[in-house]
Amino acid sequence: MLSAVTALVFAILAVGILYSSVRILREYERGVVFTLGRYTGTKGPGFFLLVPFVQQMVRVDLRVVVDEVPPQDVISRDNVSVKVNAVLYFRVVDAEKAIIQVNNYLAATSQLAQTTLRWVLGKHDLDAMLAERDKLNADIQDVLDKQTEAWGIKVSNVEIKRIDLNESMIRAIARQAEAERTRRAKIINAEGEQQAAQKLVDAARILQSVPQAMQLRYLATLFDIAGERSSTIVFPFPIDLMEALGRSWGRPCGRQSSPET
Repeated sequence: MLSAVTALVFAILAVGILYSSVRILREYERGVVFTLGRYTGTKGPGFFLLVPFVQQMVRVDLRVVVDEVPPQDVISRDNVSVKVNAVLYFRVVDAEKAIIQVNNYLAATSQLAQTTLRWVLGKHDLDAMLAERDKLNADIQDVLDKQTEAWGIKVSNVEIKRIDLNESMIRAIARQAEAERTRRAKIINAEGEQQAAQKLVDAARILQSVPQAMQLRYLATLFDIAGERSSTIVFPFPIDLMEALGRSWGRPCGRQSSPET
């Protein structure tokens, strides 16, 4: 009876030890294995065994982590205080470094993203923050990626989510935008006047060089005036046009008359 109980106990212990040594990792997981406290390799994915009480394993998730950076108080280069928050996308590319080189790679990356966000945005003016978000995102991502490389972490993307301004700054920006629109309208109007004046000068030079063109233009203007609903039209008749018409009418159309004898 005692031997049967002993055998049963040993069987249970064997099953427990075997169960504790079995590890199964998913496709997106890796296992950092330590043997008597020393790093001895990275396992996974799939099925493998560990030596009980001798080897330990730390699971690492290789999927992309989405971390929302909380709103940060940022003072721009032109001394404007704003609140900025962002979204950070990163993943572990080296499980060994992520476990050995840093205590908590998730918290460390999040804290580093907050300080980097304040540092990078503080070097730019408010106008650049509002108009050049793509460039700022790339700058923040580049700085973070270089610093987290030693931790085995790849920062794939950073997106500035919101830039909050106080009410007085919003009103100032609205006045600035309105003034800019007014300035552009005046410039466009002045350029139109300049182009129209240049065209009139060119037309005047052409008409001045060809007198017949001036007369044709005068007659065209009279035709346009006649088409309007006016009861009385008073217009000057140029003397040179009258003389030209008189010479054309006084010239006989047939043969010339012979001089009197």
